[in-house]
Amino acid sequence: MSTQVQLPNEEEIRNNESKAQAILQEYDKEAGYRVFSKKWLTVLVSVIAVAFALYHMYAAYAIPFVTLKHRSLHVAIVLCLIFVLYPGWKRASRKTLSLLDGLLAVLSLGTAGYIFVYYMDIVNRGGIPSSLDVIFATITCLLVLEASRRVAGWELTAMAAVFVAYAYVGPYLPGDFGHRGYTFSDIANYMYVTTEGIFGDATAVSASFIILFIIFGAFLSKSGMGTLFNDLSLSLAGSSKGGPAKVGVIASAVHGSINGSAVASVVTTGSFTIPMMKRVGYKPEFAAAVEATAAVGGQILPPIMGAAAFIMAETLGVPYITIAIAALIPAIMYYFGLLVQVHLRADRDDLQGLSKHELPRVKEVMRERGHLLLPLILLVVLLMMGYTPTLVAVITIIATIIIAALRPSSRMNLRDVLQALENGVRDALGVAVACAAVGITVGVFSLTGLGLKLANIILMMGSGSLFMTLFFTMIASIILGLGLPSIPCYIITATMAAPALSSYGIDPLASHLFVFYFGAIANLTPPIALAAFAGAGIAGSDPQRTGWISCKLALAGFIVPFIFIYKPAMLILNSGITDIVFATVATVLAVIALAAATEGFLFTKINWLMRAVMIVGGVLLIFPEMYLMGVGLVLMIAAGVMQYVKKRSVRTIQV
Repeated sequence: MSTQVQLPNEEEIRNNESKAQAILQEYDKEAGYRVFSKKWLTVLVSVIAVAFALYHMYAAYAIPFVTLKHRSLHVAIVLCLIFVLYPGWKRASRKTLSLLDGLLAVLSLGTAGYIFVYYMDIVNRGGIPSSLDVIFATITCLLVLEASRRVAGWELTAMAAVFVAYAYVGPYLPGDFGHRGYTFSDIANYMYVTTEGIFGDATAVSASFIILFIIFGAFLSKSGMGTLFNDLSLSLAGSSKGGPAKVGVIASAVHGSINGSAVASVVTTGSFTIPMMKRVGYKPEFAAAVEATAAVGGQILPPIMGAAAFIMAETLGVPYITIAIAALIPAIMYYFGLLVQVHLRADRDDLQGLSKHELPRVKEVMRERGHLLLPLILLVVLLMMGYTPTLVAVITIIATIIIAALRPSSRMNLRDVLQALENGVRDALGVAVACAAVGITVGVFSLTGLGLKLANIILMMGSGSLFMTLFFTMIASIILGLGLPSIPCYIITATMAAPALSSYGIDPLASHLFVFYFGAIANLTPPIALAAFAGAGIAGSDPQRTGWISCKLALAGFIVPFIFIYKPAMLILNSGITDIVFATVATVLAVIALAAATEGFLFTKINWLMRAVMIVGGVLLIFPEMYLMGVGLVLMIAAGVMQYVKKRSVRTIQV
């Protein structure tokens, strides 16, 4: 097949976007909010959301309340908006607000109101709860669990409930899992009037960093950043072999980094790129898998990395820019592996790109929208200069408004600004309530010492082997990630696994990145691969098959975390330039070998014996021992040379 195809016309794009929106609501609970028939409710939500956004922008300069008050207000408004916007069951009306949801919204505000009114009494009691404390603590816990169920699904809610039960029944449990047990009032008090439970570190990061950067992403989107990256990707890669797939990879990578939601990234860019991939000749399952794999990788791609990087920085007590720098090379390797497989598939099946005369030119794209890159550049520069992420977020939000005004195509009026503020808050609701809900689980870990017990179990299963400990940590992260959003999955797994890995002398940053990678990749892993399922909905492919193909395409994501554990120079952690280059080159070679073995093609088709040789060579390149790397390098070079000679021989025979 060697035909070139045209870009989709405007009608096709509109149809695809309409289909994608329906798919987004099916697979992403955060997109299933109400659209009110009564205008006053719409206006009320907008006013609350805009005021909430402005409050957090102001708080970036000077927090107007003490810590507990600030975090409780953040959670209270989030809960209020969730109960107003998200119906409690599928058949509930999406146009009217039920009386029950209205009462829950008001009750949500009361949870913060109680802390504001009785704050000094709570402090003076010194951790001894009153009956009123227990009542409001119970109400708050139930509201958080119900709100997380509506936005994130049953899994996170059920997990939190199970751990609360664990804290209560500790004396009745056998073996190492037993503990002295806690009364209901002890548990409720710990979750509500301390900064260890609902209002713990996860909520702190949500209330300070995450919401501001999500608002920043909303402003970038409103200014036309998505159009910029789509056009720029088309102009750079659209005409190459398998061009539409490479366009999807590049556009989804950037969009996913800013957006933070893999499913939303799939439907946003996939509605444009998946039909193009199918026209070029990619099979529907492969096209959907490319889009899903690229979108999931956005969560590990600096500079924004969705939201987890902020929680990681807070947990580890290191600057955010340190996380971003450490994650850079592994993220590049992830996308390099994906692009290699896409290119090999196109080369194998002779899939051509798009017609050059239909594609935008780089100069034209940069002239029209290139100025929109300036806020991202400013973001990186300010972070590297040592400014706090909260201050940087506010500065870049304001800078985006000013810079967007330089061209009519990106200029925002007052209505656009208000809409961006509202969109940012709406997008932040799912992350914020997940942080509050996971605070209950982490609070139980801290209260009962369960985290340390689970770490010991992981060590015991690893039997003293670092590789096996890493393997079981990977499995735990993927299993949790099947049902949980990436951020709660990361927080819980890091609480369990990071202490286990630290016993081997692994740098804490490497340990945390390791578990986060696999929590994110779980979005691609059947049987619950939401990102892959969303892509399959657009492509019209089988969801489970799409999920398994996504796992193959994310091969680099499965091996790169092992590499940076064994070769921390990849994370630029206290390493010289020679070590960094050496680790990176070894990773590049390993990724190429394993990608070629997976696709069954390098210069020409590969038989099963040669695939096995490449797999062994690629795996050996992961380990730090020089003799193993040497054997791996020899195997890879030998296989590559043989494939090249085989290709030349075939050409000679054909001539």
